[in-house]
Amino acid sequence: MKKFNLLLFLLLNTSFFFAQSSNYEISSFLEIGNKAENIHHIGNAWLNFLSSSDENYDYNIVLATFEEDATLDWHKHKTGQILIILEGEGIYQEKGKDAVLVKKGDIIKTSVNIEHWHSSTPNSKVSYLAIYGNEPTVWTEKLTKKYYDSIIIKK
Repeated sequence: MKKFNLLLFLLLNTSFFFAQSSNYEISSFLEIGNKAENIHHIGNAWLNFLSSSDENYDYNIVLATFEEDATLDWHKHKTGQILIILEGEGIYQEKGKDAVLVKKGDIIKTSVNIEHWHSSTPNSKVSYLAIYGNEPTVWTEKLTKKYYDSIIIKK
């Protein structure tokens, strides 16, 4: 009888907890997101807006996934940006500095108003989380395929 009561208690409580409704806002960074229009990049890219700036959070969190040989144009952020590389290899460059190879596990902090670009490599996709403030990205200059192909990676 004790076993039956324990089993009944567990079943009732389990269904009670699973039956509860919540107002949690849950998203997954495992979903690739939507294919981005080729406005400020070369190649194929997907964006998953995990958290958008609002009255409670003054930053955005975006999962970006770039196929091989895809790159963003030069841009800057009025609030700075943090990139967390989740998979693959990419390229990161700030204006006036050498381009560097970035890989899974790397974290890049870009200071306020520093012009930069980032991309996948010719032979590797890259996925990263981009965390930046509520101000829109400022696109400054087209990054040409010729320039992308000519850079020397140093790291």
